[in-house]
Amino acid sequence: MLVRRGLGRAQRFVPPVRSFHSTPVPRRTTAYDLLDTRTFSIIAHIDHGKSTLADRLLELTGTIPRDSSNKQVLDKLKVERERGITVKSQAVSMVYRDPAQPRPTLLNLIDTPGHVDFAYEVRRSLSVCQSALLVVDATQGIQAQTISVFKIAQQCGLVVLPVLNKTDLPAADTPSCLAQLRDILGIDTDAQPPLLVSAKTGQGVPEVLQALVARTPALPGVDGVSLEQRQPPGLRALVFDSWYDNYRGVIALVSITDGAVKKGDTIVSYHRGKKYEVLDLGVNNPEPVSTPILRKGQVGWLITTMKDTEEASIGDTFFRHGERVEPLPGFRPALPTVFAGIFPTDKSEFLKLEDAIQRLCINDRSITLQKESMTALGQGYRLGFLGTLHLDVFRQRLEDEYGHEILVTTPTVPFRITYRDGTQVLCSNPVDFPDESIRKTHIAQLEEPTVIGSLVCPEDYTGAMMELCAEHRGEQLDIDFSASATAAAQVHMQYRLPLAEIVTDFFDKLKSRSSGFASFDYEDGDYVPSDLVKMQFLVAGTPVDALELVLHRSKASLVGRAFVRRLKDAIPRQQFEIKIQACVGSKVLASETLSAYRKDVTAGLYGGHYERKLKHLNKQKEGKKRLKAMSLGKVQLPHKSFMEILDTRAQRSS
Repeated sequence: MLVRRGLGRAQRFVPPVRSFHSTPVPRRTTAYDLLDTRTFSIIAHIDHGKSTLADRLLELTGTIPRDSSNKQVLDKLKVERERGITVKSQAVSMVYRDPAQPRPTLLNLIDTPGHVDFAYEVRRSLSVCQSALLVVDATQGIQAQTISVFKIAQQCGLVVLPVLNKTDLPAADTPSCLAQLRDILGIDTDAQPPLLVSAKTGQGVPEVLQALVARTPALPGVDGVSLEQRQPPGLRALVFDSWYDNYRGVIALVSITDGAVKKGDTIVSYHRGKKYEVLDLGVNNPEPVSTPILRKGQVGWLITTMKDTEEASIGDTFFRHGERVEPLPGFRPALPTVFAGIFPTDKSEFLKLEDAIQRLCINDRSITLQKESMTALGQGYRLGFLGTLHLDVFRQRLEDEYGHEILVTTPTVPFRITYRDGTQVLCSNPVDFPDESIRKTHIAQLEEPTVIGSLVCPEDYTGAMMELCAEHRGEQLDIDFSASATAAAQVHMQYRLPLAEIVTDFFDKLKSRSSGFASFDYEDGDYVPSDLVKMQFLVAGTPVDALELVLHRSKASLVGRAFVRRLKDAIPRQQFEIKIQACVGSKVLASETLSAYRKDVTAGLYGGHYERKLKHLNKQKEGKKRLKAMSLGKVQLPHKSFMEILDTRAQRSS
């Protein structure tokens, strides 16, 4: 059974990623005591200019100096800068002075990820916002993840301000984008005209700030109320993120919904009932800056006497000790959808890898982990992720930040098994999946998770995309066409797909067959009955547990043949021949034979009778028989072979 990690006390350290300033600039210190407060987020499809727009907003408000080097200021992680994506949500406070407003405004910006794997981060961040800037690339139009994040914003009850970015480019098609906003998202572009901007040059960005102040509703009891009147007796602070700093301990990111909190206060966790003293608090500007107090409407960080990140429960409510308050509505934690085993390439390095994994997991609460041991790979961990990109980012961070060479097994999804006695269990490890013999006698039903996928592509690629979804056992639910007088039609298709079909090569094939023009996003669906089988791979008659797979019966022969061929190429030749087989139960679906090295034992014979050569050949044959008998079941697969076989990138190309 999967369990959430318990990392014990705060002896585990992570590299410092943020610095703290106790003496901020005086202008900024007084600027936080404002009457008007707005909390908003920027949401968009990946690569539509979300982080670039955030950079321009920070420059225009004077939060950071105008500098050509300002690129992805809020993307702190190395992997975010290398890939050009946002992985972790970031919060920053900035002061905006609108000429049309009598007072300055405090803007709290929550920068969110754009990829589907990090939808949990998006939902968590939007829960503390009042509005959202929906950024759409004017050269690409609405994409799959645009639809996804828009729906999340609607579910959170936010005011959505559409923004068309990159309108200065020759390829920009504003009329087509306006039509898509109306037809696909249902936005009344006449009553709510989208803002036209170029985040790269800053064109139109001042109007974005003005629209934020004008259209974003203030929290009740905040806008236009004096500071003395804005402090009701009850403090309520919603925890929506936390991380660990090796010098300051556990840091909780909170949104102050009611009341105020200051240094020295004693606060209580509503769900855990534990008391903590506030040691320090402040806001991000964009670096962490200490402030004397956090008031209603502000988003900031708290450092308390908390010693374990598990105590900073996401969605918890902090209140002042001695007061009685109603908890704020929280949100469900994300459940992992993709599982993979992580093992060290050198078995003696397990303890170092364990420490590295636990350090990273401190700052990513959505990952689940469980110790795992395999005959072929030794000790390791089985981790649960929110998607394949989430897994790949974690792998890269593990290698970049801690310098560990690791081996990642083939990603799997959680299957649901219903036994004849009515018991239901989730199985995310192929090793634990029941064999065919057990299935016939003890299993009532096998089910696999599905997703409801949204696919957006130009009309010319409709056939190729429908064919791709059919190959991956997809069921079409809906299809819509959106066209304008100046651009080709965009097709929006909705499919139900098995989750197992999209965690390996689906996205690569999607981009390849659509020449990069299609986009895909999905949300969780239901479990559906499925004809699932467990495939084992035998090397010299011995099963290799690290290579076991669970897949649909219709794909078994094709996958078995591909894996057997890769195994044959990856395993070093021996002095005897090795049989490699892919089996489902007792049935062999694919087989290859790795030929033995051959030594010419007759090379030293210069003439002589034929029986003399035959004697040497028979002696060699008997020797190989004895060697094979002694080595049966002991064929050692080097870690390099496993890396070639299990590399998901290699699987996608095969």
